[in-house]
This record gives sequence, structure tokens and C-alpha cells, in this order.
Amino acid sequence: MPWARTAPTVSGMTGNETRDAELKKELSATLQARRELGEEYESALVDSFLEKVEQRLDGAVDRGVRRRLAEQQVLVARGGRPPRSSTDSWGDRFGFGIVSLVLAVPLSAIGGGVGELPGLLITWVGILGVNAAWALRTSPHLGRRGSEPGAPDDTDWDG
Repeated sequence: MPWARTAPTVSGMTGNETRDAELKKELSATLQARRELGEEYESALVDSFLEKVEQRLDGAVDRGVRRRLAEQQVLVARGGRPPRSSTDSWGDRFGFGIVSLVLAVPLSAIGGGVGELPGLLITWVGILGVNAAWALRTSPHLGRRGSEPGAPDDTDWDG
């Protein structure tokens, strides 16, 4: 039949395909056990299957983290700089600023309406605090005093 496919062999599969095939086999075994044991064991069988899926996901995440860490260590050992995290991008900072301004409008209305001027001031101090914490988190050099070694000194004037 043209629409029927034969199951691929394990020897011809990549790592992900092998894991997917193993997971499908586990699911089939769980469904077969459910048919044989009945509905009273359904929750235990589902919990067992989900635990296996969770273990596989945890293993995959652990492998990915170890791989990225090893790549960064090799890069640093070779004299390179580790890649910047995704939170350092201009787009993330811009997006956070826009969201902060959009949320500032209703927060200001609530703070000013409930607490009048002191409520409005407290609201804006909170907004500024959140933005300052975000800025320091994404750009740690903002919190340092003085210049870094090798950087031009901003206090020297030629004239």
C-alpha cells in the first residue's frame, strides 16, 4: 500500500529519532497495560509514563546545559569572551522600557487616585526602582565606579 510505511530500524536512526521511538514504545506499552489492567490503574500508569517523560526531559536539559557550559569554558580558555546572555540585547531592554511605560499609566492613575500626591510619588519610585534593577542586571557595568583598565579616562581634559 502506498500510504503504509515500515518502521525505521534503530541502527539507521539519529539520537532524537531513537529516543522518540523509545518513547513511542513506552507509550504503547502503557496503553496496552491500561487495556489489560482496566481503568482503576489508569492514573498510576499515566503518572508512571509522565515520570519517564520527565526523566528524559531532565536528562536532555542537563546534557544541553553541560554542553553549553563546556563550550563557554573552552572559549574562555582560548582567550575569547563568553557570549552575552540574551537578556543583554537591545531589544530586550527596549521592550522592558516600553512595557514599563505602558504599565506606568494605570499604576500612576491608581496611585494618584488612592494616595494622591504621596501615592503618585511612591508609585513612580517603585517604577524607577524596577527599571534601575533591570538596568543593573542587564548592564552590570552601570553600577561600577571608575573606568576599567585600558579604557580611556573620562576625567582627563586636554585643554
